[in-house]
Amino acid sequence: MSGSQPESGPGALIEALNVPGHARRGFVTAAIVTVTVFVFFITIPDAQRSPLLYITLSFVLFVSLGGLITALLAAGSAIRQVRRL
Repeated sequence: MSGSQPESGPGALIEALNVPGHARRGFVTAAIVTVTVFVFFITIPDAQRSPLLYITLSFVLFVSLGGLITALLAAGSAIRQVRRL
């Protein structure tokens, strides 16, 4: 490990599970899904409600899905780490 990173503790766990990499993949995937849902359900049928409502719902979908995908990828990394022991 580098001199600035601790060899144990939360920093080491985050690094071992590659959380930043999983977060990037999770939130990119969430962005793609959110844009697809927004276009398919809102833009194409020409929704009649306030666009602010749909933008807010899209933000909630993006953050929730991004966090869920990140957590699942990190859990998969944790399981693989435990199986290697």
